[in-house]
Amino acid sequence: MAKQLSVIPLGGVTEIGKNMFVIRYGDDIIIIDSGLMFPEEEMLGIDIVIPDMTYLFENKKRIRGVFLTHGHEDHIGSLSYLLREVDVPVYGTGLTLAIVSSKLEENKVEFKSGLREVMPGDKIKAGAVQVEYIRINHSIPGGAALAVHTPAGIILHSGDFKFDQTPIDGRVADFPRLAELGDKGVLMLICDTTNADSPGYTPSERGVRDTLEQLIKQAEQRVLVTTFASNVHRIQQVIDISHHNGRKVAVAGRSMINIIDKAAELGYIEIPSETIIDLNQIDDYPRDRVTILTTGSQGEPMSALTRIAMQEHKKVDVAPGDLVIISASCIPRNETMVSRTINYLFKRGADVITDEMMEVHVSGHASQEEIKMMINLVRPRYVMPFHGEYRHMAAFTRITTDIGIPKEHVFICEPGDVVSFKDRIGAITGQVTAGDVLVDGLGVGDVSEVVLRDRMHLASDGVVIIVLTVERGTGRILAGPDIVSRGFIYEKESEEILEEAKNRLSQALAEFEKQQVTDWSAVKTRMREIMNRFLKERTRRRPMLMPIVMEV
Repeated sequence: MAKQLSVIPLGGVTEIGKNMFVIRYGDDIIIIDSGLMFPEEEMLGIDIVIPDMTYLFENKKRIRGVFLTHGHEDHIGSLSYLLREVDVPVYGTGLTLAIVSSKLEENKVEFKSGLREVMPGDKIKAGAVQVEYIRINHSIPGGAALAVHTPAGIILHSGDFKFDQTPIDGRVADFPRLAELGDKGVLMLICDTTNADSPGYTPSERGVRDTLEQLIKQAEQRVLVTTFASNVHRIQQVIDISHHNGRKVAVAGRSMINIIDKAAELGYIEIPSETIIDLNQIDDYPRDRVTILTTGSQGEPMSALTRIAMQEHKKVDVAPGDLVIISASCIPRNETMVSRTINYLFKRGADVITDEMMEVHVSGHASQEEIKMMINLVRPRYVMPFHGEYRHMAAFTRITTDIGIPKEHVFICEPGDVVSFKDRIGAITGQVTAGDVLVDGLGVGDVSEVVLRDRMHLASDGVVIIVLTVERGTGRILAGPDIVSRGFIYEKESEEILEEAKNRLSQALAEFEKQQVTDWSAVKTRMREIMNRFLKERTRRRPMLMPIVMEV
């Protein structure tokens, strides 16, 4: 009897980030990617969001391996949390595993099965299935599409991709292999949809060079370039252009230093001799002879560029006439932080160039015509969009129906949906546990919606604490009620309001005292009711109320 083939997205569908796919054939499970997502604005205090891995923990004995498409955080960022519970081999290309290795070391994660490097073209047996790595282009070297060969058919995961005909490293996508798979018959394509609403083709990375060269060549003072630390090809271009224009290059930001070191070690980046200098040496050269590569393209508060802009960096300053090139797109929800950093840079007298002004950045994701090309190359029976929100999914559906794929063969899934195949017929047949797990400091999944709601309440309305001291057994009031507020009103300027509130509470508490009430939950409820009504009446605000009764 044929075993069932299932594809289960635990993240990365109807959202950008948190990418994780499970492919199961019988009792064999493989995992494609293990990513994270950065928190929404209302997730106060949350550091990162990772997929709910309950299904994997329940089936850990069936997992044959983790297969990584590339080294971006939204594809590898939750691996540390997975490997604490599941000890299985992790496969990826050289740079991907170099980045993963650093993160596992940083998070003190050890596992016996180890990291296993693969090359494009390699095929890895994982139980009854075989996983093939296929070279594609993206904004980080070593990106791959994965063809999962199962007895029930081929599942092709595109990875994050674009078709760059003139890549910086000369390694174009493996078009012949994709076409061969199409000839064999691809059961389902899981396809990147990040730019599904962008017409035409995504420009080549090489197209950025002319703009960067023009800007750096004409700059009269120091040049600072910020980009994603993982964008090795962009970094290569900045180093080459600076070298050709007689500039030394210094690097600011731990993540960028680490990536450049690892990329150079693995041969993904070539650095002309004596081009890179230590950050401590930048003042030894004229300002017009120095380029600084820095982290902070998203305005992160602790990033190098933000600290430079706010004059808080120990080694780098920005002066009038300096040029700052933000060679990256702004990730949604980061607009406020990026704008603040840019304003500080202008305040210091720097000139700032962004991708909205000039072509200093190109996307690493396929636009509509490249998505059509991928589909036409592999000719899948079914398709599933990933790495996109609902608007991207809708745009992807329009593309596929224009090509001729029936709408019922397009699986728009929610995290946890189980897409099963029987006799090459696919359908959503159920759902497994899935969703968001919030990471707050050392706490993983212990911050609930109730906690987030309380944080929002505190942030918007503040807190009022009412403290009452009573005698144990008799209920006689020994001290209080005392009122303390934070983030609500300034006590010294609002003594009248707080004094009136205290009087109202005292009157009600006197009745409890007469009756020798020792049910403190009832007392607290009554204190909360009185304060709620009074503060709403006097201030039109509803702070969080915390009545405290201390027995002595």
